Amino acid sequence: MSGVSALLGVSRTVADLERAEAFYRDGLGFTRVAPPEPVPPPILEAMGLGEARATRLRMGLGAQAVDVLAFDPPGAPYPAERAATDPIFQHIAIPVRDMDAAMQRLGALNPEPISHGGPQRLPASSGGVTAYKFRDPDGHPVELIHFPDGPAAARWRAAPGLFLGIDHSAITVSDREAAIGFFTSLIGLAIDGRGLNSGPEQERLDGVPDPEVDVIGLAPPSPTPHVELLHYRRPAARTRSGPVFGPRDRATTRLVFAAPDPDGLAARLRGGGHAVTLSRDGSAAYAAGPDGHGMLFLREG
Repeated sequence: MSGVSALLGVSRTVADLERAEAFYRDGLGFTRVAPPEPVPPPILEAMGLGEARATRLRMGLGAQAVDVLAFDPPGAPYPAERAATDPIFQHIAIPVRDMDAAMQRLGALNPEPISHGGPQRLPASSGGVTAYKFRDPDGHPVELIHFPDGPAAARWRAAPGLFLGIDHSAITVSDREAAIGFFTSLIGLAIDGRGLNSGPEQERLDGVPDPEVDVIGLAPPSPTPHVELLHYRRPAARTRSGPVFGPRDRATTRLVFAAPDPDGLAARLRGGGHAVTLSRDGSAAYAAGPDGHGMLFLREG
């Protein structure tokens, strides 16, 4: 199967690289991997923006990375009306060693909260984690998460520092089975966990009334970071009128996968009825999932 081998990281569109860097550095412990640089032409071509002017800054946290992209001219801002049930919702989850210390450092930047009432300790039936959700300066969701024990805690035990890395990126989907089929049958991820979260703690964490949400973990062959699907049984996932957001718009976060054969993967996706764009040299491909979440597939090596 021409699938993916790893989730390399995420790529977020921002308005101002310096502002984004300061937030992720000062509030979340990221460090600059390389100076700002033009976005490589194959990536722009794959995203259908071959003539665009765009700059990329890569930031690392432990073994994981986030790319922030700024376009000139910029696209649309992140919508003012937004919620965790909106299919544009996509967070990155950052495990922390000490939630109180992490909140103190983050609090100095006063980010927009998603969660109500501070960090929430979820019941054992929902994993027993402590988590807090908020937005970066461009509106992109971020989650801090503390794993008390179990395999997830063990996975991060050896990581240094207060902010340990990127555990996963979670996306809200409107059709659970369509999303599972896309990511497993076409992309090549494997289901590695399922849960159904609800209750007052989940309500405060997500900032939506009386939620009941399927949480489905999907792992590539190299399992960290991984993808999570969030499917809200209630409130139902919101639908948006108007144009779909594109890579230039700040409501977009792209999952960046390593793919041994982008051309073969593109053929699989097209066979499944999904539009795919390839770069001229075949090293990069871009597609959108069933709810419009962007995915970039980069040839390994």
